[in-house]
Amino acid sequence: MTAAIRPNESEKEGFPATLIWAGYALGFGLGGFFDGILLHQILQWHHLLSGIEEARQDIRLLILTDGLFHALMYIIAAAGLWLLWRSRHSFAAHGADRLLFASAMIGFGVWHILDSVLSHWILGIHRIRMDVENQLFWDLLWFAVFGLLPLAWGLLMRRSSKRSGSRRRTPGGPAALALATFIAGPLAALPAPDADTVMIVFRPDATVAGAMEGLEASRGRLIWSDASDTVWAVDISGGGDARQFYAHGALLISNSILPAGCFNWTRI
Repeated sequence: MTAAIRPNESEKEGFPATLIWAGYALGFGLGGFFDGILLHQILQWHHLLSGIEEARQDIRLLILTDGLFHALMYIIAAAGLWLLWRSRHSFAAHGADRLLFASAMIGFGVWHILDSVLSHWILGIHRIRMDVENQLFWDLLWFAVFGLLPLAWGLLMRRSSKRSGSRRRTPGGPAALALATFIAGPLAALPAPDADTVMIVFRPDATVAGAMEGLEASRGRLIWSDASDTVWAVDISGGGDARQFYAHGALLISNSILPAGCFNWTRI
């Protein structure tokens, strides 16, 4: 199988194609995780389908599509880890770590370029920031900083490795990839930007009347709800007690990304 996918460049560099494609897949997958965790959950600038009016009416659909997107990134990252395992005998060679890191940077940049061209400008399913007038500015900024720059960096590293005959050793390549992977998860657990806003997820048997009673008991203010009235965003900045909702049909109450994940309110 390795011989079937080995490009000429890998033969010239003396490394198996599996090592190069492992870097591409890991970088591509990490690019997707970086986008989803940072923009969908921490900054809450958009969901995958925030550009589609019908999808914005039901937050459950937005959460579902975000989850499917992350599942796809898991598959791609898992494929990268499998390729990395297959090329493990090349790890001791000089330049293997540099080549892996350069390939990962290329994959990271390619993800953001593909996402910008396809999702932002061709399909229009979302933009980087949905809550600003000049959406193109943020699209282009993200395209340049996280697309073109990593791609250029990776290509330059590949070229310098070829000129030096892959003799230069850069021990930090795999370590940087591992560090980025472990940092991505904890970042998603950071508190929500607006601690005065809580998300209320109601049980299937809860009623709107009961939810309104909970709103009154909590001394909160309803600021958003999805089309099915099963997910509410409530402002408790006036000293309210959101825990009162548990007596009126609430299943989950949170103002933290750790337990609630994408249930936190997105301004769209």
